[in-house]
Amino acid sequence: MTQAVNKIKLVLGDVVLRRRILFTLLMLALFRLLAAIPLPAIDKARFAAYFSQNEFLGLLNLFSGGGLSNVSIILLGVGPYITASIIMQLLTIMSPKLKALYQEEGEAGRRKFTMYSRFLTVPLALVQALGFITLFKSQGIIGDLTGTPLFTSVVIMTAGSLLLMWIGELMTEFGIGNGVSVLIFAGIVSSLPSSILQFKSLFNVADIPTYIGLLILAVLVTAAVVVITEAERPIPVTYAKQVKGNKVYGGVSTYIPLRLNQAGVIPIIFALSILLLPQMIVNFAGQFHAVWFDFIAKGVQYVIGNQVIYAILYFVLIFFSTYFYTAVTFDPEKIAENLQRSGAFIPGVRPGSPTVDYLGKVATRLTLFGALFLGVVAIVPLVIQNIPGMSFLAIGGTALLIVVSVVIDLLKKLDAQASMREY
Repeated sequence: MTQAVNKIKLVLGDVVLRRRILFTLLMLALFRLLAAIPLPAIDKARFAAYFSQNEFLGLLNLFSGGGLSNVSIILLGVGPYITASIIMQLLTIMSPKLKALYQEEGEAGRRKFTMYSRFLTVPLALVQALGFITLFKSQGIIGDLTGTPLFTSVVIMTAGSLLLMWIGELMTEFGIGNGVSVLIFAGIVSSLPSSILQFKSLFNVADIPTYIGLLILAVLVTAAVVVITEAERPIPVTYAKQVKGNKVYGGVSTYIPLRLNQAGVIPIIFALSILLLPQMIVNFAGQFHAVWFDFIAKGVQYVIGNQVIYAILYFVLIFFSTYFYTAVTFDPEKIAENLQRSGAFIPGVRPGSPTVDYLGKVATRLTLFGALFLGVVAIVPLVIQNIPGMSFLAIGGTALLIVVSVVIDLLKKLDAQASMREY
């Protein structure tokens, strides 16, 4: 306890850290101000009714930081930037040059890679903005926009997303933690007061046992998220002894930490993007009123509207996306090559191909547990929302993962800053 108090004093006494914290708070205040500026020609009553019935928009609202629920100029949030980053990482499989740029060329290579992600964000934001405008028109949420008003609305939404991306990058460079994650975290936290007021208005004494059960479930899920987020499998590594003159170098033992959940929340975002794409296409192409397309649209709406089918499809997409993303980001061959170059080896495993096979098997087994965990946590809200009158108490699995990850990352950054000042 005393050590924690001393570190807090060191953090508060660090001028540089105080400036970083103040800058982060100022950017968050600007972010919340932008989230309160609405788009023009929006029928908020119609949108509120449609939003309350659409679970998918509720999930997308997480990545807009609450901008979607307010129909603000930052309605798209950082979703296009996150999608662009995922696409760029997936392209590293097909392009050896991109893979070398991302993994081998150091900080300069990663900056170029990030720049390409920014460029890709622009067309993605334009397409998503046009898709949302078309969706709002079909639901009667927005008035008739033709010509310049339509172009203006699309440009405003795209510019809002790019502005939010820039604010997130500024927070990463001059603030504390990952800026994009902190923005999403702030949006999730900002929705808590309204959820508490809704709970207060619908509170029923007869449902107290149910409330207690959900509270226990929330604590258990939170504990599981913390454990899984921090869990890792240490792979022992030994460096061979080298004799140079009268001195002996090497011979030390260390380990390679393989995280149980290496993909984080990326598979959930990827699954959401896949599920969102058919709906966007249906809403956009539905304006042409083709007979054959009406049949496809009804099929898509049935799949999305059926809770059981939607939950199964959501779980399967998350499960396979976890394996796919882990395969993109985790390269056993590169690790084995680096170990061999540095004169290191895994005890009981021969260098070269046997090391690659061993690391691949361990990563596959770990990914199985990580994929199952992500899938279960993601569909927990869908299960709770089917309890009569308990939709507002739904434990957002994605939101919970983001909140826990951001809080852990911030604590680690603050602890590192305090340790640096102490020494």
